[in-house]
Amino acid sequence: MQPVEMITKIAVTPDLWATSVLPEGFIEQWLLADGSLVETGDPVATVRIEDALHRLVAPARGRLSIGLSANSVVEPGTGIGSIVRQISVN
Repeated sequence: MQPVEMITKIAVTPDLWATSVLPEGFIEQWLLADGSLVETGDPVATVRIEDALHRLVAPARGRLSIGLSANSVVEPGTGIGSIVRQISVN
């Protein structure tokens, strides 16, 4: 069996914006450290969009890989990190 990395993107979904007047927000904080093990649905970061805080959750189980630091500007669809999981394939 050969190990393969499965990577799932953590993105700021467009539905978090109520309007398109200010199509940017920023990462308020990461709730876990880079490399932390997470389960699907675990809160991993908060983003501030149009004066509202939103929690982003892990879309999969695996190891958190932070791509953008706190205070980074984000727009709809921005990937801010990923979940990396080792799987074995034949």
